[in-house]
Amino acid sequence: MLMLSGIQHIMFCPRQWALIHIEQQWADNRLTIEGDLLHRNVDNPAYRQKNGDTITLRSVHIASHTLGLYGISDAVELLPSDTSDDAITHPKYPGFWKPYPVEYKRGHRKPDERDEVQLCAQAICLEEMYKVHIPEAALFYHETRHREVVEIDDHLRQLTYQLSEEMHKIFDSGYTPRAVENKGCRNCSLIDVCAPELTRKTSVAYYLKRMLDEETA
Repeated sequence: MLMLSGIQHIMFCPRQWALIHIEQQWADNRLTIEGDLLHRNVDNPAYRQKNGDTITLRSVHIASHTLGLYGISDAVELLPSDTSDDAITHPKYPGFWKPYPVEYKRGHRKPDERDEVQLCAQAICLEEMYKVHIPEAALFYHETRHREVVEIDDHLRQLTYQLSEEMHKIFDSGYTPRAVENKGCRNCSLIDVCAPELTRKTSVAYYLKRMLDEETA
């Protein structure tokens, strides 16, 4: 079982994921610290919020043996349901409830689906644990103070399974992928550990071969 939160890392950069989850490397920058402060306020397992008919549970432990992932959901909202179809029960709240995962993010919407796959993985965990179907969930972006509804469709589910398989494949190999330098590198807290600029350098083997060829020519 691997950490669910890593699925966003591997979509952003497989090397970043391997540095964190295989080599156990970590470094903070302004972005990671701001994210930690946000989740410190959100992830309080003892805090339950009731807003109208909606109940919000914090820091819900989740896992999926199909994905091979485990983690903690920022929040799972319980929406009232008239029937037991795709609904769960809760010992403290009578009736039937539809689970609705909500993930909190520090910044704003990303250019790719790294936030969406993390949310989808949480939905799949809840589905597997409680034998329900979750058609949608939500991302809340702290910077814009905006909640975005995410449809947990076939495309997103397939992408989530592909990324979880890639995580396990790299983990089993124990091999950290080479750096692929791009514009996202400058915001990565591991840029000094990763040293992506080295990919621009000539390899030692190529340098020696070239020098030897020039000397014998």
